[in-house]
Amino acid sequence: MSYDTLMKQTLTTKSIDALKPAEAQRYEVRDIKTPGLHLRVSSTGAKIFCLSIRVDGQRRRIKIGPYPIVSLADARRRATEIARDIELGMFGHKQDATAPTLMEAISLFIDRYAKPNTKDWKGTRSILGKFASLGDTPIDEIRRKDVVAVLDGIVESGTPTRANRALAAFKKLMNWCINRGDIETSPVASLRPPKREIARDRVLEGAEIATLWKAADVEGFPFAQFVHMLILTGQRRGEVAAMRWSEIDFDDAIWTLPAHRSKNGRLHIVPLTDTMVKILESLPRFIGSDFVFTTTGVTPISGFGRLKERLDDALPDDTKDWRFHDFRRTASTGMAKLGVLPHVIDAVTNHKSGIVSGVAATYNRYSYLEEKREALERWGKHVVGLINQPRHVGTPHAQEPASDQEKMTPTQPSLALPENHVKVH
Repeated sequence: MSYDTLMKQTLTTKSIDALKPAEAQRYEVRDIKTPGLHLRVSSTGAKIFCLSIRVDGQRRRIKIGPYPIVSLADARRRATEIARDIELGMFGHKQDATAPTLMEAISLFIDRYAKPNTKDWKGTRSILGKFASLGDTPIDEIRRKDVVAVLDGIVESGTPTRANRALAAFKKLMNWCINRGDIETSPVASLRPPKREIARDRVLEGAEIATLWKAADVEGFPFAQFVHMLILTGQRRGEVAAMRWSEIDFDDAIWTLPAHRSKNGRLHIVPLTDTMVKILESLPRFIGSDFVFTTTGVTPISGFGRLKERLDDALPDDTKDWRFHDFRRTASTGMAKLGVLPHVIDAVTNHKSGIVSGVAATYNRYSYLEEKREALERWGKHVVGLINQPRHVGTPHAQEPASDQEKMTPTQPSLALPENHVKVH
């Protein structure tokens, strides 16, 4: 029997009895004779009649009962009765409708919660996709051991911290379903993360900063300038990568990061030092695009994993693992060593530490502007000093000594630009 024939046919008692258990996930056989009626067959061989039908504009799967306790004739009759009651507005679907499948719940969760409330909803959707093997399972039938099995698979693939993120996302999904009344309890309540995590404390050494700056030079536009701005500003990777020209005020030398783009949802003002301004002024612009760092004009740059791999080639093999977020921690630590006060560092990095809170925190976004500028100028001069040192770790290419002017001038784009670029001086 072919797959297409198996999945849609006129059901008979004989054909139902002949259905074999599912090899992996459950499968459905739809009845041509009764619209919406289908038989679910599990890996254990259990067979359950269900009705797929719209109730109040939403597609619902209503459980009718297990075969052979519920006969085919009974199932067809019950399906017809339910369809009639729904049409007449007499069906109590809240009591009779079964819970949505996991994939249906995820789809609703992303559309109704994640997209309106989180910036990285695509990342949430991606990580919840790790539970695809449970996709056809009604959420009220998912057991803790089912989730643990998925998490174990993620850990075994070599990404234990990813398993932690998956569990966190799954818990949020289940809690959302509880609030909606789709389920009464969460199968992962109190389930501990698979991997105990230790907060990162990696701070790049001066020689490492200089090496990565020089290695970024080799990348050219736009990744060279992107890395340089990450190092100099101490801001988050995603916030710098998606920087807009409309956010830059060259007259007052400030970058205004709107609340909807900042991680903590607060408007953030970043003073621009002379070095930062030179970097931004050196960049070409795509006609009709507001993105500062882009290769298409339509979306901001991406491919950070591959970029890091290329930068890694400039460092010695025994270099301790680093990440782009470590630039942020390095800038904070560096400013502290240069005598910048903690509350000013928090203001520079838009970090909500609790040192300044309430109305004062709102006011201080503006009152600390000059203090932030001075802090970033100190840090910028320190970075330039590191870059200008004659020796640093793992220089990617041997070069002639640069003149003082060349040392202080940010990398200029050297590649041929597409026709939809325009150079702004």
